[in-house]
Amino acid sequence: MPGLTTIPPFPDDVPTYPLITVDYDLIKADDQAEIDKLWKAATELGFWYLKNHGLDTEVNAMFDMGAETMRLPLEEKMKFEQGDEGVYFGYKAAGVNAIDEKGTLDATEFLNVSKDDALAWPQVAHRTYPAPAQDRMGDTIKPFVERSLAVNATLLAVLEKRLGIPEGELAKLHRPEKLSGCVARISRVSPQNVVEEAKRVLQAHTDFGSLTLLHNRLGGLQVLVPGTDDWLYVKPMPGYAICNLGDAMAYFSGGIMRSNLHRVVAPPKEQGKFERFSLVFLQRPEDTVVLRALPELSPLIAEAVAKTPEKNWDTGVTSKEWMTRRFKNIRIKNYKGPETWKASRGTETVLS
Repeated sequence: MPGLTTIPPFPDDVPTYPLITVDYDLIKADDQAEIDKLWKAATELGFWYLKNHGLDTEVNAMFDMGAETMRLPLEEKMKFEQGDEGVYFGYKAAGVNAIDEKGTLDATEFLNVSKDDALAWPQVAHRTYPAPAQDRMGDTIKPFVERSLAVNATLLAVLEKRLGIPEGELAKLHRPEKLSGCVARISRVSPQNVVEEAKRVLQAHTDFGSLTLLHNRLGGLQVLVPGTDDWLYVKPMPGYAICNLGDAMAYFSGGIMRSNLHRVVAPPKEQGKFERFSLVFLQRPEDTVVLRALPELSPLIAEAVAKTPEKNWDTGVTSKEWMTRRFKNIRIKNYKGPETWKASRGTETVLS
């Protein structure tokens, strides 16, 4: 993995989306102006930059572990492959997921380490992982997961209060000790794998869960500008995380919170010559939590649901079922045509 000093800067002449920047220190200090910025970002695009998150040490250690893992021979990594039945933890090779209804193959490989396995260490909750990850579960992955959970808990508590939900009710849906689909993911995109004309490497999607923290050093992330067909890069900012809300928060809030479509494409211009590593913490509700609006907990949510009776605000499926359906149907071995792709979609098809 190239060092920060060898990576060319993000080009100034490439259009980007101007994300709102939220200061985590000010959020913790209950600064109302900063909370207003977070609320604006969460309800308009569902994406924002987060500075002063305090995760730099853990993030750097995770990038080192990820680079070591990705350098392993493919046959060694494949011993820990996720398979085609919707299992979300383990290694995913490049070229096993569809990125569109035509069945175009993706160009991203990644390792998903379960939050449950990290917190259970040295016990095993779900599975084991390639040696570099397994050997550093206690001193690298577990601290990253614990610190990321703390940051997310703070942000979700602020959003909970603004939604008018009684204190602690959202936390009850995200208890760290309960099994969930929450993962720490390290991804790699190699330039030689990016051969498709549009240079897409990960499908357009909404995130499955509640709140995502992304750390990346090269461009590649793009967001779909609401109300348009325009995709714009999100410029990586040193020391900043990129946060976004997922399907679960869109449902819980009755659509007040936004789960926005995004995708990964090749980094622009000179950056496209380098391997792109990214690190993401994907938080999801507990496996048994049903994805539905919570009007009984908030007059604000009740009003939002009442204004949109045409939408189904109670999916009747659990968080685990929602995640498994989506992940299973993007696997190319399960692809049978456009209907399979449609079955992998999230809130963009049912709440938009």
